[in-house]
Amino acid sequence: MSTILVTGGAGFIGANFVRHVIETTEHSVINLDAITYAANPASVADLDPDRHQLVEGDICDAALVGALLAKHRPQAIVHFAAESHVDRSIDGPGAFIRTNINGTQTLLDQALAYWRALDDQAKDSFRFIHVSTDEVYGTLKPDEPAFDEHHQYAPNSPYAASKAAADHLARAWNKTYGLPVIITNCSNNYGPYQFPEKLIPLMLINALSGKPLPVYGDGQQRRDWLYVTDHCRAIERVLAAGQPGRVYNIGGDAETTNLTVVEALCDLLDERLPGDRPRREQIEYVTDRPGHDRRYAINATRIKEELGWAPEMNFEQGLRATVDWYLNNRSWWERIQDGRYRQERLGLGAQPASTASQPTGTPS
Repeated sequence: MSTILVTGGAGFIGANFVRHVIETTEHSVINLDAITYAANPASVADLDPDRHQLVEGDICDAALVGALLAKHRPQAIVHFAAESHVDRSIDGPGAFIRTNINGTQTLLDQALAYWRALDDQAKDSFRFIHVSTDEVYGTLKPDEPAFDEHHQYAPNSPYAASKAAADHLARAWNKTYGLPVIITNCSNNYGPYQFPEKLIPLMLINALSGKPLPVYGDGQQRRDWLYVTDHCRAIERVLAAGQPGRVYNIGGDAETTNLTVVEALCDLLDERLPGDRPRREQIEYVTDRPGHDRRYAINATRIKEELGWAPEMNFEQGLRATVDWYLNNRSWWERIQDGRYRQERLGLGAQPASTASQPTGTPS
């Protein structure tokens, strides 16, 4: 058994990864999360407290990060924590620069000091996994091949630019200092526990509520959709067998348009909960957002060939599973809608850290 320090583990992908680790391995997790608006301690509240500890704190707080490393002696750091919503990055990029760039530098600095003090055997086994996004690569034309690990970075939003900068820092700490960093770049995730500002949960909840389903532009933006549990399995493989200094792209082999996703959601809800009219009639087209990338697609050949990973859930299966989870867990997202989840956070096991400063975000 060993301990993993996970940052952003009360957010969407982070919480799913923490649950995956606790439920499928013997590892323990120290879960550092600032518990900002997109984090929800309820997502991990039922986990074994002997193996999972949720600490409320900021990844920019070097003293806190250093203290957690010294106390818990983790074998790995898996870094999810990030401000991640593109629309919010357009309205207020400063928070994205602070968390995604400065926060990543703080983690890298503290990890390096910790790693340098380890004995040779512990040094060899230690890993720092930096979890990033396909958005750092920019946008693809309709006939261009999918992003592979050699694709040139060309971020188009403040969010993507901040993640690209963090990727470069992670690479530099490996090349300059030898810190055993591995970078992963994933496609659009979906599944349980996703904060309802993102496309699938937002449209699902709006559809259930009889509200409009706002689709940007013509809805023909294409994304590769990755079921979150498949992403967690991929990170587990990278952690176990990935090569330090390597980049691994993780995709779901499920490229489709935003409009198709929304229509499929409407049809699934009509099938499970028929209403007075087809839910597709709730779709409304709205002005496209600035700098909206037209197409992302991931070439995941490297992780498939080198580490033996492949997605197990196709998009139709994953979307059905996602719809069923949200229908069966209404209390989870209803508490987000009415704000109760913020009031309940300390009662669900987050331990405040006295040295924490301003909060950071958690990834979706």
